[in-house]
Amino acid sequence: LLDNLWISFYHLLRDLKKIKQHQIIPNLTIEDIKKISNKPAFFHDASEDGHYDVLSALQKSIRGSDVDASLHYLARLIEAGDLDSIHRRLSVIAYEDIGLANPNACMRTVLAFQAAKTIGFPEARIPLASCIIELALSPKSRSSEDAIDAALASYHNEPHKAPQYIRLTPVGVAEEDRYDYNRPDLWEYLQYLPDEIKDAQFYVPWLTSRYEKSLTENYQRILKHGRTTNIRKLKKDKPR
Repeated sequence: LLDNLWISFYHLLRDLKKIKQHQIIPNLTIEDIKKISNKPAFFHDASEDGHYDVLSALQKSIRGSDVDASLHYLARLIEAGDLDSIHRRLSVIAYEDIGLANPNACMRTVLAFQAAKTIGFPEARIPLASCIIELALSPKSRSSEDAIDAALASYHNEPHKAPQYIRLTPVGVAEEDRYDYNRPDLWEYLQYLPDEIKDAQFYVPWLTSRYEKSLTENYQRILKHGRTTNIRKLKKDKPR
C-alpha cells in the first residue's frame, strides 16, 4: 500500500510540474487523482542496472537500424526525464556507429540536443525523435573508431619520433630539405609517419555511403603516388 501511495505521489508531482510549465490552473477532483494513481509505475533509477540496460538496448537498436525499437527505448528514457543520459549516449552513437557514413547526422545530433535543452520536456521529445530516426536509418560506419584504435595500439607498441622536417624546430636540416609552408602542391607527397612505420595504414574504409566512398577514392589516389622524405628532390622534380 505504501509503495502505491508513493507511486501515485510521484505521478501527481510530475503532472503538476507539466501543468505549471503550461500555466494551467487545474481544478483537481477525486477522479483526477484516481486517473493519476492508475498510471503504470515507471521508475528508472540511473544508479541501477536497468538504466544501463535501456541505454545499451537503445544503442544496439540504432546500430541494427531498427527505428521502431530505437524509438521505444528513447521513450523509456524520456519517461524517466533522463535528458543527460540521452545526450551522452546519442553523441557516442552518432560518432561511433554512424560516423563517416553520414557526418551530417553527427552535426544534427548536436543541434538536436541544443534544441532539446533549450525547450525542455515535453517538447524536447520532438527533436530527440528526429535525431533517433535519422541515426537509426542512416548507413553505418565504424571506420573512425577502428582507425584511431589501430593508431593507439601502434603507438603503445612502437613509439617513434616524428621526422625532423615536420618538427616545430628542425635541427640540423638544410633549407632545401625543410618543410615548405608556401608549397601546398608538395604537401601530399611528403612522408609524415616515422620511418619505422612509414607504410602503416590505420584507416580502413567502410564503403557504406557515397561520402565515405569519395574519401576512399582520394585516399587511394594518394596511396598510389606514394610519399617521400627526400624534400630536396621533390622540389626539383616539381618546380614552381
